[in-house]
Amino acid sequence: MMTVEASRALREGTVCFVGIGLPSTAANLARRTHAPGLVLIYESGTLGAKPDRLPLSIGDGILAETADAVIGVPEVFNYWLQPGRVDVGFLGAAQVDKHGNINTTVIGGDYRDPKVRLPGAGGAPEIAASCKEVVVVLRQSRRAFVDRVDFVTSLGFGTGPGDRERFGMTGAGPRRIITDLGVLQPDPLTCEFVLTHLHPGVELAQVRENTGWELTVSPDLTRTPEPTERELTVLRELKAAS
Repeated sequence: MMTVEASRALREGTVCFVGIGLPSTAANLARRTHAPGLVLIYESGTLGAKPDRLPLSIGDGILAETADAVIGVPEVFNYWLQPGRVDVGFLGAAQVDKHGNINTTVIGGDYRDPKVRLPGAGGAPEIAASCKEVVVVLRQSRRAFVDRVDFVTSLGFGTGPGDRERFGMTGAGPRRIITDLGVLQPDPLTCEFVLTHLHPGVELAQVRENTGWELTVSPDLTRTPEPTERELTVLRELKAAS
């Protein structure tokens, strides 16, 4: 459900910065269903990749073999990402808070002596800062969905309205958080994420139980449409070919 809903967030003709794992699966699902003109950019420097199977890594040869062009990693960031030429970026998280800030650095308040030290930033801060919009994808739990992240690795909306502008961020920031329970989107006035969609079979109480802040629910809360037969068929074909 997470993969299918993430693929639906991608529109025809847009440029998408893709990571390996669920983002790559979602992007390739979108390209094979409703968005054949979707342009995939992988961090390794492959522009317009059209893999016929899911790549194993950003260095998988299938990406270079099927790309429109292959460029250097610095050029991906300096020419494509930072100037705002990427429409959508996918990000994961260890923690995300009610304003869409992401932590992939440390768990625990003391940076020098944390409870857990995580892999770190990679290119995520640049994606969060410069993509025209960001989609965050992760499983929902109280451990991951916290009132305030222990460390801001990638800025969402900071502490609220105006922070992105104050820090000079050019992108619009996170526009949705897709989880295994539903979809959250930012309130246009407070920038706090509110629940807008429940996935099939999920009850509101489950989402509240797995959220570490007092969750606001949209008055227009709806059910996420179930995956179509075509979406499921293509998804299975992609996984079988990998």
